[in-house]
Amino acid sequence: MGEHESASISRAQWTALTAALLGWMFDGAEMGVFSMVGRPALIDLMPGVEESLISLWFGVITAAFLVGAATGGVLFGWLGDRIGRVRAMTLSVLMYALFTGLCGLSVAAWQMGVLRFLAALGMGGEWSLGVALVMEVWPNRSRAFMAGLIGAAANVGYLLVGAIGLGLAGVLQEIATFLAAIGVGPEWIDWLTHNQGWRILMILGTTPALLTFFIRLFVPESERWLHERQRGVVSAWLTRDLVGVLVGGAGPALIIYLWAWPHGITVRLVGSVIGLAIVTAGYTYPVVRFLQRRSTEPAPASSWLPTYRRMLLAAGLSGVALLGTWGATQWAPTWADKLTNGDPAVGAKYYVQMLTAGGAVVGTILAALTGDWLGRRRTYCLLCILSLVSLLVFYQGNRTYGPFFLLTAFVMGGCTATFYGWLPLYLPELFRTSVRATGQGFSFNFGRIIAAIGALQTGNLFRPEVHLFGRTFEGGYPFACSVMSSIYLVGLVLIWWAPETKGNPLPE
Repeated sequence: MGEHESASISRAQWTALTAALLGWMFDGAEMGVFSMVGRPALIDLMPGVEESLISLWFGVITAAFLVGAATGGVLFGWLGDRIGRVRAMTLSVLMYALFTGLCGLSVAAWQMGVLRFLAALGMGGEWSLGVALVMEVWPNRSRAFMAGLIGAAANVGYLLVGAIGLGLAGVLQEIATFLAAIGVGPEWIDWLTHNQGWRILMILGTTPALLTFFIRLFVPESERWLHERQRGVVSAWLTRDLVGVLVGGAGPALIIYLWAWPHGITVRLVGSVIGLAIVTAGYTYPVVRFLQRRSTEPAPASSWLPTYRRMLLAAGLSGVALLGTWGATQWAPTWADKLTNGDPAVGAKYYVQMLTAGGAVVGTILAALTGDWLGRRRTYCLLCILSLVSLLVFYQGNRTYGPFFLLTAFVMGGCTATFYGWLPLYLPELFRTSVRATGQGFSFNFGRIIAAIGALQTGNLFRPEVHLFGRTFEGGYPFACSVMSSIYLVGLVLIWWAPETKGNPLPE
């Protein structure tokens, strides 16, 4: 290999990494923005309603977002395996940027939910496409560090949106003065800046759209994918198979409906099992059909079943991490906001957001490096234990906002986010190049369906009193989020069914 060729490959690697890191950073900002603006936005969109109804809608919109991300992970993962990582990533970034900005124009809670769902389609797709691209472009020896950077970049986005929110709170009056100076009417100014200026923060979410021009102009396509296209493999991905995703979407829609509105517990449980069966069958259908077409065995099942089993197992491992995040950790800024009565002078939710994200940046990198040292399975067990303990300390050890609250928020953020350095390391190692984007897109993002159910449960546990197993418990944030943290006990068992991949190259 000549000197010029080496330089060209090096530039391609760094360009792909830069684009993916920026995409993940904006992903993190997209995920984190509703944790901060959700409560003031819903108070604005639903004036005069009780706090319990605000919490319920917060949970419903969060669930819709998570379902959208799960769906987008499959759709854009399919697209990445069909037309290439780079072109699909461009479309995914554009989609989440535009619809996040449109959230700032919502006039009803249901509109916010729909727009968050659409934005999440692109966000879920970008994660899987970026991971596939970076892991395929960079050499095997760099995988652990790359995985850590992936998780860290998303949490830099969390930190960034917290800092922007804090800065915005301090200059809202100056923004109002500027808008008046350029001729904007007082009604429009009040509409944009009311309730902590949440609309302005959402509209700023269109910024990542600029990234799409960089991606299309400078980012090279994965050589591994180009090789698969040259072999004719990608032609086995057929558009008609996406009907499975369309049908599968009815599953999470049913689950959200059952848990967001009053129904008996038996109806909810049976309906949830049916919903999970529908979404599992629908979202895996494109991969199953692709593998069956590519099979050279007399019985296609002998070819696709191992990949199918890995997808389901990886979805469970992702679901543990995501349910812990969205069922417990993500409520921390909202709890801080409630403890301080939403006082903008205190800025509690912004500081909590930045501290949890700061801890997460450190945690994700350390988790990926630890996974390369201890092995994938033992590291996952360690992450479950640390996450469970840190959440219990945070929610049971705090009753007021103060220095200890902030310290434990930093530790909790660092522990519970560690999975987002471990998952980008482990998931690509489970799937061949031809199905990597779709396989890991389903695996990571299907965990969001599980997390969506959890987010709805957290909202239900916010009632003043909760009756469980014949006992009455005081509800609220500490109880609800502590209950949800028990999901990590499931992870401690599930990981031992997963293969150990330490030291193995990416499957071809």
